[in-house]
Amino acid sequence: MAGLWPALRDLPLGAKFGVACLVFVLLGGLVASGTHVLWHYENRDERPGLTLDDFTGAYSGVERRAPLIVALERGHPPELPEADRETLLAWLRGDRVSEDFDSLDLGDDAPAEIIAAHCLRCHARQATEGDGIGQKIPLEFWSDVQRVAFSRQIQRTPAGVLVASTHAHALALATMAFVVGALAMMTTWPRRLVSLGVGLMGLALLADMAGWWLARLSPAFVPMIVAAGSAYSGLTGVLLLGVLAELLKGPRPASK
Repeated sequence: MAGLWPALRDLPLGAKFGVACLVFVLLGGLVASGTHVLWHYENRDERPGLTLDDFTGAYSGVERRAPLIVALERGHPPELPEADRETLLAWLRGDRVSEDFDSLDLGDDAPAEIIAAHCLRCHARQATEGDGIGQKIPLEFWSDVQRVAFSRQIQRTPAGVLVASTHAHALALATMAFVVGALAMMTTWPRRLVSLGVGLMGLALLADMAGWWLARLSPAFVPMIVAAGSAYSGLTGVLLLGVLAELLKGPRPASK
């Protein structure tokens, strides 16, 4: 930008103040964007916290079989009688999982009774067997069992919604990146370092937006969305902080 626009540090005080205000608005927008991502995606898999499954469900769709079904089908625990195994599997595959867990009408065939008789020696919190698995996956109470008793299916975002979101985000984020890049290039920080930051910011945004659509073809692209989106936000924030630091500098000495 040298020779075209003045360095930001050389701007009049009023202009510096105005640019600083705009930079703070952009930084606030980044914080709001991160908060929106957290709130918008964290409950996709019906579990607390933001996980990769949340993003996979949104962009690619997720189908996760109940961990308890998977364990029973692979023969765990091996000493469980086959009749009891089939009873548990029929219960988990039915539509009365919570209602029949400790049903009195089922007597000794109630899932709670079978689990207590065959699983709690390892899956109780104070169990002395199982190498501590009872602390990680306890099965003592219904509140424990329900965490591993349900399969989950998350439908990906419909194509029409994704088109609308791409339309809004691509134009807004690319424009923002252009502004941030231009401001960064108007600083007196090392030119190569700033240029690298601007280049990586643009690449990260491209990878993020492309990943939205590639993930519809394969969930293997979902980590690319997470990594690229985080890189874009992080690089944008760093460049904006660099602009703020530049505005705090005094004007350069006049050349002789």
